[in-house]
Amino acid sequence: MACILILPLAGLQDLEAQNRQTIVARLLPESRTINIQQEIVFHNRSQDTLNSIYLSDWNNAYSGKNTALAKRFGEEFDKSLHLAKNKVRGHTKIISIVDKNFNPIEWERLDSEDIIKTQLNFPVYPGDDFLLKLSYSVKIPSAEFTRYGHEENGDFNLRYWYITPAVYNDDWVLYSNKNLDDLYMDKTNYVVVFNYPGGYSLNTDLDLVESKKIDQLQQAVFTGQKRNDIKLYLEKDNSFETFTNTDLSLITNIASKDLTPEIKTLTADRIIHFIYDHLGTYPHPRLLVTETEYRKTPLYGLNQLPAFLSPFPEEFQYELKLLKATLNNYLENTLFLDTRKDKWIADAIHTYLMIKYIEEFYPDMKLMGKFSDIWLVRSFHLAKMGFNEQYPLLFMLMASKNIDQSLATPKDKLIKFNEKIAGKYKAGLGLVYLENYLGDGSIPEKIKAFYHDYRLQYVSATDLEKNLKEDTPKSIDWFFDEYVSTRHKIDFTIKKVKKNEDSITVTIKNKRRANVPVSLFGVRNDTVLSKYWFENIIGEKTFRIPNNNEKRLVLNYDKIIPEFNQRDNWKSLNGFFSQNRKLKFQFFKDAENPYYNQIFYVPTASYNFYDGIVAGMRLHNKTLTTKPFLYNLIPSYATKEKALVGSGLIAFRNYLDMDNLYLATFSVSGSSYHYAKDLRYSTITPAISLAFRTDDFRSNKRESLTFRFVNVMRQKNEIIDTDDIDPDYSVFNTRYSYSNNGIINHFSWFTDLQIANNFSKLSVDLEYRKLYQNNRQLNLRLFAGKFIYNDTSSDYFSFALDRPTDYLFDFNYLGRSETTGILSQQIIIAEGGFKSKFENPYANNWMVTANASFNLWKWVELYGDIGWMKSKLQSGRFIYDSGIRLNLVTDYFELYFPLYSSNGWELGQPRYDQKIRFIVTLQPKTLLGLFTRKWF
Repeated sequence: MACILILPLAGLQDLEAQNRQTIVARLLPESRTINIQQEIVFHNRSQDTLNSIYLSDWNNAYSGKNTALAKRFGEEFDKSLHLAKNKVRGHTKIISIVDKNFNPIEWERLDSEDIIKTQLNFPVYPGDDFLLKLSYSVKIPSAEFTRYGHEENGDFNLRYWYITPAVYNDDWVLYSNKNLDDLYMDKTNYVVVFNYPGGYSLNTDLDLVESKKIDQLQQAVFTGQKRNDIKLYLEKDNSFETFTNTDLSLITNIASKDLTPEIKTLTADRIIHFIYDHLGTYPHPRLLVTETEYRKTPLYGLNQLPAFLSPFPEEFQYELKLLKATLNNYLENTLFLDTRKDKWIADAIHTYLMIKYIEEFYPDMKLMGKFSDIWLVRSFHLAKMGFNEQYPLLFMLMASKNIDQSLATPKDKLIKFNEKIAGKYKAGLGLVYLENYLGDGSIPEKIKAFYHDYRLQYVSATDLEKNLKEDTPKSIDWFFDEYVSTRHKIDFTIKKVKKNEDSITVTIKNKRRANVPVSLFGVRNDTVLSKYWFENIIGEKTFRIPNNNEKRLVLNYDKIIPEFNQRDNWKSLNGFFSQNRKLKFQFFKDAENPYYNQIFYVPTASYNFYDGIVAGMRLHNKTLTTKPFLYNLIPSYATKEKALVGSGLIAFRNYLDMDNLYLATFSVSGSSYHYAKDLRYSTITPAISLAFRTDDFRSNKRESLTFRFVNVMRQKNEIIDTDDIDPDYSVFNTRYSYSNNGIINHFSWFTDLQIANNFSKLSVDLEYRKLYQNNRQLNLRLFAGKFIYNDTSSDYFSFALDRPTDYLFDFNYLGRSETTGILSQQIIIAEGGFKSKFENPYANNWMVTANASFNLWKWVELYGDIGWMKSKLQSGRFIYDSGIRLNLVTDYFELYFPLYSSNGWELGQPRYDQKIRFIVTLQPKTLLGLFTRKWF
């Protein structure tokens, strides 16, 4: 059937010098496979002679646990592909690859498994074509991994389902599938003959040439000119609608609730006309926009809440969803740019037009929608922010943490939050910034001209730069040299002002390295009287402006510039005492308001056995974006002790760009609670911490060096404090930590030195976890500690086998002094890490232990511990234990059931229920890290 169909269709191919493909395919839903006969005409548009052609086979990225796609999932703490069974995986089985004379062509897969190298029988000279004939079968993966593939209901979302040539630009550009939807392809003319069972509806944006039934099959013949992708959606119950006007047919299944066909038609028409007005006409008659693609890159924010909680009208949500997905596909289908290196170009235009759409049609829409009118919410600065202010807010979320990345960073090197959100927003904000800086209204026309000139053409960042610089009245080199190419923060302040009768002298300081222009506004009673742009401020620079009787001067008053810190952007012209920002007390947390000193208050509640329920009020200055100076004070009341308790922290965080040193933190923390009945402890700890990372921001490798001086003041405990032991003590502690935290491989270690008046000790702690390809997980931990000197007579400072005394008060014990009862069974894996309880579990000389576990079934594991320990004036001891571990959530919620140890068979001993140990983490911030770690 393949040969019969291909020959008549050959005449449909455009003879233009570009790639051409003819695909004859048959879908077999029962086996979830597609059998394919394919002809690829590769056109060598380079000046080089090619002896091999590389092919992208992205469907095969699902085939194993070592593909680039599987590794990407692992980096983002997603082990679904690693643990997947073969029946839900995808793969490609190649039957043959031959040339036009049916001579076999040698081929091999690269290590990534989704790139094929073909060794040609004769070279392809510049301007020549080469014909490859392929016969293969693709097993379609489950859509649970990337939303592309087969759905449980039998539907198929097909993208990257066939083999296609890689791009040659001076060298082969070889990109593996990393779930970024960025397959880089040359312009291609397609003929597709797709055979599928009756009962399915097929939707695509290719041009339908013919549709007919052949036996029990439906056969559709499609063509597409100058395309870069083929998307096919086969559904048993068709969810797609087509909105047609004089310009375009928009085919979509974007979900909506309770919207009439008339409203959806008007919405689609408005969006199409808006895009045509701001970009130009679409070169194809149909555009396919799907819910699948939208869900992969949604409009993040409050609009993602469930319908009954959403603060936005359904019509508005549908409109923005359709706009975002339509713009994305509009640009993706027509600009042939390097999708991994230059994707920021499309992102910039996309976000810029999203901003313009809101300005044009919804200028009064608030970021929090109808929530902004609720009396409990409307006092928040966040409630007063416009919808478009989410873009600088979410970009600054990353910049304030010093984990933002330059727009020129390849897409696969971006942190997930930067790739999905912050990078796109920074790109669009850059065009808004540029538009306001030029002030001549030229940017919208330049964008439209750029799209017109490069639609269906190969395009790069150089082309955009040339377009934007053409006939520009001001130099905009800074936009590409600084804003696009670096991650330098933008941060200006007014150093000083001097007012004269007819002029004002103002000194502006550039606090960072970004050499970009900054705007200065003269304001009186919230009315802008003047506006100026100043450039080339390196260090400090003084300017003279006319005196228009302004009351204050404000940098970046309209907040167009995505600036790191806006708290010091203004100076009053009415004297020193008017400089102070007012205090503002607010509940919970808010976006930063640069014109107020915000103090947030939050009721808190916690529990420990001695204080009972600890109710307090947390006072802090943490906004949604991170600030260098932080305080966090929690005065509280202990209901059981009927006493005041609490904790506090004051810290200054200096984010740095010094090679791999990215953060220096200087802090003082303290706490005061009870560690036993009627016994209080208090701590004061000054500390310095240095944090390091690699140049690869996606890497989970982190290093830190911490110096702290822990001062502990305790009421004396007659049981543990002997006459020669002072209940008050101070310990100098320094720790170096290394971690490479991953879901497949985890390795971390630290070395810890403690020095006090009457003891000094050194320890090393290593932890390793490995998830093997047979889905077995091995957990290993090694601890070794040695006292350098020890003049203490109790075991309060000794190494512990199973339950450290925590004399530095670092651990979150529910009942730290308990020796019996349920709270004594809480375990924190530190020092010895044993799970069984032993008599005399302390060592005041040295201790070496090893802990291991591996899973028997899912989260059920078998564990074992061994150790050697020695105290002064005693012989060394060998200790061991073993049992069952229920690893429900690693490090957060675990149960341990001892079986056999140095104590004998523990299962048959009395009071076995008191031998069961548990790990529990109740802190919301710690638990939240489970869900946010894949984003940052």
